[in-house]
Amino acid sequence: MKLAAPLTCLTLVALVALAPTAGAATPIPQDESELTGLTLFSGKKAKPHPVSAPRVPRHPFMAPNGRNAVHNDAYQTDTYRHSGPLGGSMRVFSQSIDGAGGLGSCGITIAFDKRGRLVTTCISATTVELRLMDTDLNTVASHPLPPRVIPPGVNPLQSPGGAYFYVDNKDRAVVSIGRQVFVVAIKGNSLERVKTYDMSSVIPADDQLNSALPDWSGRLWFVSRQNGIVGALDPATGRVLGTYRTNEAIGNSFAMDETGGVFIVTDEAQYRFDPTRSGKPKVSWRVRYDNVGAKKPGQFDAGSGTTPTLMGKQYLSIADNAARMQVVVLRRAKHLKRGQDRLVCEQPVFRKGAGATENSIIATGRSMIVENNYGYFPPPDATANGNTTQPGVERVDIKRGGRGCRTVWKSSEISPSTVPKLSLANGLIYLYTKPKGMPDAWYLTTVDFHTGKTVWRRLVGTGVLFNVHYAGLTISPKGVLYSGVLGGTVGLADG
Repeated sequence: MKLAAPLTCLTLVALVALAPTAGAATPIPQDESELTGLTLFSGKKAKPHPVSAPRVPRHPFMAPNGRNAVHNDAYQTDTYRHSGPLGGSMRVFSQSIDGAGGLGSCGITIAFDKRGRLVTTCISATTVELRLMDTDLNTVASHPLPPRVIPPGVNPLQSPGGAYFYVDNKDRAVVSIGRQVFVVAIKGNSLERVKTYDMSSVIPADDQLNSALPDWSGRLWFVSRQNGIVGALDPATGRVLGTYRTNEAIGNSFAMDETGGVFIVTDEAQYRFDPTRSGKPKVSWRVRYDNVGAKKPGQFDAGSGTTPTLMGKQYLSIADNAARMQVVVLRRAKHLKRGQDRLVCEQPVFRKGAGATENSIIATGRSMIVENNYGYFPPPDATANGNTTQPGVERVDIKRGGRGCRTVWKSSEISPSTVPKLSLANGLIYLYTKPKGMPDAWYLTTVDFHTGKTVWRRLVGTGVLFNVHYAGLTISPKGVLYSGVLGGTVGLADG
């Protein structure tokens, strides 16, 4: 998954400066005439059918699982152990990014502080702010962050900076922008920057940080976007412990496990890194994946669009960039047992020439959910004027004993660009869908994990301001679903 947010030139002119003042939420503007004739809710309220999955261990240097980052935990599973909305009578509410109907992205990543309030970054064409909101999306506090460094000729909202962040075990947001990492403490109803790590000595001026996360020993690892630099620093002193240059672009975040492994995918290969005794990153293994070498419509790079996802104690999954995209499962151990192969399977998904994803795989111990983003180009115009993207959501399971994989079911739902989520408590997969036709209507849609059948759809809104545009769906500890959209932030809750 890549958390940049590109907009076309036509929409860029509508971007306005953020208005980071605390106060009541102003809803995202909605053209009420477009709602005429649309069904608000279809399907039926879900009955919970829980999903069995290994418990992901709590990372000692991150907030509890389910509220620390865009993919929910250090394994990047995109699963929750609590329930999300079950449907039926539902409340939909929103906050405009600037209170004036401007375009931007407010909530690509949504995390939660220890009081259950939303922590997110709001990103416009040139500005970034960290925002703290209550559960009704009223702004509690905001903290301006430095403007992003936008390379010449690059769309302002296609460059990284501020979208990937996490909340740590001390209730602080750790955000990487440009060549710096900022630590912002949540203190009561205020946000206060308490540390800044400057990586300009190891990240060249023509490159930028893409993500930073701690390993199980507390070292802060970071990756760069263009040159594929992998590094680690001591957070107590800010001293860089060492770097490794892959010379392969890194457009995604990464995963960590309790054995010390750090799992990073580049545009060419999947890596496992481990720290040396001095803390310097060292390659433990590297596996190339199939790649046509071209950027498919809906992708940001000519490579995997997925942050690696760890599964139970043994496996790791990504999507490749083959002509017919495949779910790739690897054994992630540092050293394999005698007779074991690193590769478990390469399972084809979607149609050849019509499959791509920019959003990470949902995974349990042996099951994976992957969505199709093929055709989301140019964004967001690809889903305007009645248009939409290629359909497809599929479930792939690892066979018992790791003897390959199989496709369990296929859904024809159309989810152009969201980071989907699974509630293990109720068995619902949450998607953000957009059917073909006018008006351009956006729905929160649920699919049954067990059967692949659509359970219900709830209309969120119409028009570009309700386009989720690569944001991650997020379920709060109280079961409310939130997401960033191009007009700000939306929330959906059972009535």
